[in-house]
Amino acid sequence: MSNSVFPKDSVFAALDVGSTKIACIIARTIDDKGGLEIVGVGHQKSKGIKNGVVVDIAQAEEAIRQTVHTAETMAQKAIKGFPLRDMVLSVPAFYSDSHAVDVDIQILGQKVTEHDIKRALSRAQSKATSEARELIHTIPVGYTLDGKPGIQDPLGMTGHRLGVDIHLLDGDLSALKNLANCVERSHLDIVALCNAPYAAALSTLVEDEMELGCTLIDIGGGSTSFAVVQQNRLLYAGGIPVGGQNVTSDIAQGMTTSLADAERIKTLYGSTMASSQDENEFINVPPLGEGGFPEENHVPRSLLVSIIQARMEEIFEMVQQALSDSGVANNVGRRLVLTGGGSMLPGVAELAQKIMNKQVRLGQPVKFTGLPDSTSGAPFSVLTGLLHYATKRADEMPHEIELSGESGSLWERLQGWFKENW
Repeated sequence: MSNSVFPKDSVFAALDVGSTKIACIIARTIDDKGGLEIVGVGHQKSKGIKNGVVVDIAQAEEAIRQTVHTAETMAQKAIKGFPLRDMVLSVPAFYSDSHAVDVDIQILGQKVTEHDIKRALSRAQSKATSEARELIHTIPVGYTLDGKPGIQDPLGMTGHRLGVDIHLLDGDLSALKNLANCVERSHLDIVALCNAPYAAALSTLVEDEMELGCTLIDIGGGSTSFAVVQQNRLLYAGGIPVGGQNVTSDIAQGMTTSLADAERIKTLYGSTMASSQDENEFINVPPLGEGGFPEENHVPRSLLVSIIQARMEEIFEMVQQALSDSGVANNVGRRLVLTGGGSMLPGVAELAQKIMNKQVRLGQPVKFTGLPDSTSGAPFSVLTGLLHYATKRADEMPHEIELSGESGSLWERLQGWFKENW
C-alpha cells in the first residue's frame, strides 16, 4: 500500500487558506518515495476569510485565484508539459472535531492482514457517517488482540478478535464546500484534505517527538490551533478563535492607534516577557485619526509588553484548558513545540513554558529543495506540512480507505471520489 497520493513526475499544489494570509506551493514529485522539488510559490494577504471560514466568497475566490496564479507563473518553466490539476487543501482546526472510536472485528484464528485493519477502519467510518460532517482523517492509534492491550502493530499476529482504537477527525461540510467552491475557480481539483495543525506538526516535529509524544501549537493570525501526537500518530487536534490579530487589536485599543500602526509596533518592539529596561525605553505611537492629535504619543515599552503578555497568557491558558478537556494531553509527556507567525514574538517560548509547564522549543518547517527562504519560516509550517502529508500519509485518508477495494491508482480513485461527491 503506497503512502503517497501522487506517482513519480506528478505536479500538484498545496494550498493553505488562513485568516491573515493565503499561501500556495507547487511541487513536482521526483521519485516514488515522496521526494519533492518546489517549483512555484505564491502568497498574499487573506481576504474574505475569518477564522479559516469563508465570509465573503467573491473576495476569497479572488485572493485564492491570485495566489495560485502567482505560484503558477513562477512554476511555468519548470512544469511545462506537466498539467497542474490537483491540490491538497488545509482544513482549519476551528471547525474540525476529534472523535475516539473503538471497533472489534472477527479474524477467526487467522493472521492479521492489512485487509483486516482496513475492514475495521471502514466500519468505524460507516458508524461516523453524517450528512453535516466530512471525514478528514481516519487514524488507528492502538490495537488489542483477543483482549490483550498495548499492541502497536498487529500485522502477522494470530488471534480470534482484533480491536482497533481509532481517531476520526471530521470537519463542517458546509464550510468545507464553501472553501472548495473558491478553489475550483482556480481550475484545480481537491484530491486530499489535511487538518491544519496536524500539517504543521508533520513539518516541524522531529522523529523522537512524533514517536515519544509532543504537543504542537500553531499561533496564527485569526486563531490558535494545536495537535497532540504520539507513536507517530495524531491523537487529537483542535483550535481556539484567538490569535495574533487579537494581540494587534489589543495594542491598537490600548495605545489609541490604528491597526496598521499597532501591527508595526508589535513587530518592531513587541515581546511577551518584561525586562528591567522596559520602563526607560519609549515608543513613538502615531495617534488614531488626523484631527486634533498632530503629534505622536510617547509611551513606555512596558505598556506594550504588558498588553501583549496579557493576551498571550490568555491564549496559552485557553489552549491548556482545551487540551485538559480532551483527556489526551497528560499522556504524551512534557514536550511542546510552537510554530506559526505568533511564535516569532520574543519571549513566547519562555511564557509558554511558564504557563503550560512543558519543555518548549520553537519549530521551523522542514526544508524542501527549491523553497525560497521567504516562505520557509514558521508562518508557513502548515503549507509545507501539506506536502509531507500528501506524500507520506495516504493511508490516513478516509476516501482511500473507502475506495481501497476499487481498481485504479490511489490518485485516480481520490480524483474520482471528490468529483462525484463534492
